[in-house]
Amino acid sequence: MANLSSSTIMLTGAGGALATAIAQELDDAGAQIVLVGRGESLERAADRFPATEVLDLDLTDPASIDRLRKVKVDTLIHTVGAFSTQDAQKATPDDLRHLFDTNMTSLFNAVQGVLPHMIRQKDGIVMGVSAGQAARLSGPKAALYTASKAAVAAYILSLHDELKGKGVRGCVLYPMGAIDTPSNRDAGLAWESMIDPRGLAKSVAHTLSRPDRAHITELKVYPDA
Repeated sequence: MANLSSSTIMLTGAGGALATAIAQELDDAGAQIVLVGRGESLERAADRFPATEVLDLDLTDPASIDRLRKVKVDTLIHTVGAFSTQDAQKATPDDLRHLFDTNMTSLFNAVQGVLPHMIRQKDGIVMGVSAGQAARLSGPKAALYTASKAAVAAYILSLHDELKGKGVRGCVLYPMGAIDTPSNRDAGLAWESMIDPRGLAKSVAHTLSRPDRAHITELKVYPDA
């Protein structure tokens, strides 16, 4: 998929910091964008970026699958995600459900929505956002978060192995640090340790523009520090 201007790309989590940076890169490249998100964040994204379709969906709900199957896209970029930490002995079943529903179930439903069309046209890319902790398979007070993001990576890489012969490829984006957002700055994270979402977005656009025989399956992006 070397020419983004001929691509229709579904971007989930529309309105979030990373999704907004990616949407700008896609818009600059002339791609057709399908925005998927919720509420006011989605509305802001739709006001800022021209989109062929705007879908207000809860991707943790299986009902979203049927809605997505009515949309034909070449690429899915899934940025929906949640982060939380807890002491291992204080983690609750609700913590588990929240992290796996937001990080993994939403991805599963999005993929189930777009995959039939990709397989029919024998072309498609599924990109999901994992995390540096998942790449390292460790993270203090983040066992559930790390496990849920590791599931994202394993799912996409397994899809790639299964479906690459049918023209559908997978890619995992690993931000190897916190993304520079107002909430992360408010939490006291140092600017030097955070990754500019615009840098991540440019890495995504570069990955999507590779020809088929130069596909990138895992993309780790580090902060300068």
